[in-house]
Amino acid sequence: MCGIVGYTGKKAAAPILINGLKRLEYRGYDSAGLAVTSPDGIFVEKAKGKVSELVNKLAEHGEDSPFHDSSSGIAHTRWATHGPPTTENAHPHASDRIALVHNGIIENYKALKANLVSQGYKFLSQTDTEVLALLVDSYYEGDILQAVTTALKDVEGTYGIACMSQDEPGVLIVARRGSPIVLGVGDGETIVASDASAIIKHTRQAIYLDDNDIAKIQGGDIDIMSLDSGIVSREASEIDWSPDAAEKGGYEHYMLKEIYEQPDAIENTIRGRMDMERGTAMLGGLGLSPRDMADLNRLVIVGCGTSLNAGLVGEFATEDFAGICAEVEQAAEFRYRNPIINSKDLVLAISQSGETADTLAAVREATDKGALVAGLVNVVGSTIARETGRGVYLHAGPEISVASTKAFTCQVATLLMVALKFARSRRMSVVNGRTFVQEIKNLPNLVKQVLAKEQQIAEVAERYVKYEKMFFIGRGYMYPVAMEGALKLKEISYIHAEGYHAAELKHGPIALLEESMPVVALALKGPGKEKTIGNIKECSARDARVLGIITEGDEEAKSEVDDFIEIPECRLHAAVVPATVALQLFAYHVARLRGCAIDQPRNLAKSVTVE
Repeated sequence: MCGIVGYTGKKAAAPILINGLKRLEYRGYDSAGLAVTSPDGIFVEKAKGKVSELVNKLAEHGEDSPFHDSSSGIAHTRWATHGPPTTENAHPHASDRIALVHNGIIENYKALKANLVSQGYKFLSQTDTEVLALLVDSYYEGDILQAVTTALKDVEGTYGIACMSQDEPGVLIVARRGSPIVLGVGDGETIVASDASAIIKHTRQAIYLDDNDIAKIQGGDIDIMSLDSGIVSREASEIDWSPDAAEKGGYEHYMLKEIYEQPDAIENTIRGRMDMERGTAMLGGLGLSPRDMADLNRLVIVGCGTSLNAGLVGEFATEDFAGICAEVEQAAEFRYRNPIINSKDLVLAISQSGETADTLAAVREATDKGALVAGLVNVVGSTIARETGRGVYLHAGPEISVASTKAFTCQVATLLMVALKFARSRRMSVVNGRTFVQEIKNLPNLVKQVLAKEQQIAEVAERYVKYEKMFFIGRGYMYPVAMEGALKLKEISYIHAEGYHAAELKHGPIALLEESMPVVALALKGPGKEKTIGNIKECSARDARVLGIITEGDEEAKSEVDDFIEIPECRLHAAVVPATVALQLFAYHVARLRGCAIDQPRNLAKSVTVE
């Protein structure tokens, strides 16, 4: 993994490929490369480091090189899996006549490699991708489509690939199994990518490949087949956001821009989905009537990382308001532990990208076990959205920074709507439903009030830059906020931060408390506040500096902490959103003051498409 771009058409390929790679930089990567075809063969250039290093290398070739005028090519940004980040391990990988880029993991690459070595093939890298490239070469007899099709039948694992041959200039072969590929349909041209952000500058018409699809592309001609069932039809859909949405818009970092986009993003998420008169949510994409929801016995939420933290909020809200059993499962564990689920369960899969490998595997396991499965995703046309066939789109717009911000708060807003819909199908009265609707509709305003405190939060952050470790604690709805706040801080500042339920302090973690271990305590007004204040006293007694996230005007809480950030008063299920935004700003300013690569943290990728 991580980013694929390809082009075939009438224009010079290299500038389009480079632009696409730059638009995929946010996904995280350690090397980049590009290959083009010409009458003289395949030409490859690669570089360790940023796309800018690749651009510098290409400039050395001069304007008369094939890199300048070729009208077809493939490019890649690599996030190392097999082999360290080196120029030799960067993609594309090529033989004398074949070049290939690949996202995913070839699980049986060692056996394939041994067979290729016995045939006389020599390897220059440590990657599984070079094995796939040379495997295609071993089957090539003048028809690149047939060679790739045959090679993929030998492969165990996941892939999204783009491949080309010097003997068939202008032809690209792309295929996917478990790793996304989207085709941007233009006028006599096609742009291939692993993410729609790489094609949006050129076209808004996109075809999303399904697993086991393989496509032959030449200019604007696209023929799609299934490795399982022959020729298939895939309809183009329109990308519902503009190229400007993926730009910084004057902000220093994408993350800060996306933090400030949250009022509008949440507004887009809830727009048209709130019925004040009936006191309920309208989530037509779920395809469930109130009667259907009343018949369900359990909600199971699956996700990873930030989505898992959002899922915890959904669990608490669904049980609190709907009185239905709800569980949150780490998606990777869900698949392998043979979960007990049935047709009376709704499994809700949460993924910003809709491509997270472990979450997609959980969707398939739940489907095989007969559960009702829905997706909660941000990317229209993503694999989870297509495979579930039901769910809720966030409509949060593109999220470019690796550290998720607006996706989390929009996920929480959506999960509150799901809880409301469940509750109204059971015992919640219309009066209480209207109150809940108003609380959800007020979330954008709560976020705006926190954003107005950015300067104050930045000043607080200055006092925590020197620390190398930190605890976050909370109870009830504030427990997942503590988890998410710790995750944001560790992701972008590289401070070792851990989120705990406040009651767990005395069960081990308190042993680590000392002057060099500050604690961020979520002590908002509501159930559990007094217990959390008691935990704050325990931290202070052990010389730990305490930053309190507290309710505006709460003088008692203010007197117990060393520093504080205030958020507007509201009930705790709604307070999740403004409290999280406050911690996003805190993490951002700590990372900025530490000089960290905020939008592209080391070792991280935006969309985790391998297990």
